[in-house]
Amino acid sequence: MPQLYATAVLAGILTTLFQVANTAALPNVVGPRQLSAALGYSQSAASAVGIFGASLTGALYAVGRTVPFAVNAVSFAVSAASLRLMRARFQVDRQDVRTTSRLTTEIREGLGWLWRQPVIRFLTLVSAADKVRYGAGYLLIITLARQVGASPLWIGVIFSGAAVGAMAGALVSDRATRRFPLGRIAVVMLWLEALMFPLYALAPNPLLLAAVAAAESLVAPIYAVAMTTHQLAITPDELRGRATSAVSTLTTGALSIGTLAGGALITTLGAKPLVWLCGAWLLILALLTTANRAVRQAPPAGALPQQEATSAAETADMTG
Repeated sequence: MPQLYATAVLAGILTTLFQVANTAALPNVVGPRQLSAALGYSQSAASAVGIFGASLTGALYAVGRTVPFAVNAVSFAVSAASLRLMRARFQVDRQDVRTTSRLTTEIREGLGWLWRQPVIRFLTLVSAADKVRYGAGYLLIITLARQVGASPLWIGVIFSGAAVGAMAGALVSDRATRRFPLGRIAVVMLWLEALMFPLYALAPNPLLLAAVAAAESLVAPIYAVAMTTHQLAITPDELRGRATSAVSTLTTGALSIGTLAGGALITTLGAKPLVWLCGAWLLILALLTTANRAVRQAPPAGALPQQEATSAAETADMTG
């Protein structure tokens, strides 16, 4: 168990570092005008892998306990090699690079900028609160699946269903991000999740659990693309990594809390009561978001002010 704990902590640290760098660099790789499309393609690719990845894991585990981990290790090596082949510029040129700035100062700057943006500040807090429910959701779905007699393979199918829904949402995320205001996307996402999540408690078999997972996962990628596009579009390049890391710290920490709390609550309350509790939690978040005036008036995430659009075009030309 100590080895598992240490591995999980180290993997979490490295995953967070990669995700922060990946998100902060993306506008300079693809150009701000293609940002929402690039985020949508990224979500689609991840979901496409997830469709067969969950089922493949069950099949590989049947071959041998270490086989899924060996295959995963090879996939990381291939990913690292592919990144080494990239020749894109991940940052714009800066004349005031501070190589000796303290880490605490940079963190404070990122948090300070984030706090001064009312829409991003509120939606980040809502996303963190939603991640608490999301962290509990994994254990909750597995427990419900076992209660209706699902085998490990069927559990994989359920999570593949979630990946199918996520891919479908990712495929339309660019169009939705450009067409609809960020606030409307956030409100609709939370209301749909609040209405659909209780259906997990009513599903009588693994197939319907997979269907609920697919439906419930449909809107999350659209919101994720809209939110990230809006955040990156208004964040100065030198602050993107710091602001992204601040958001990631809140959401990842909330996810961890949700996983721990989910295990304890399933043991104390049972799986189905926890489903209704999570549904009530999502309902509260939906009501708070609907009542927030700044969020309701937020423009479409792809809409840049004229000054930002000009700067974006210059950056896109510079990065090719």
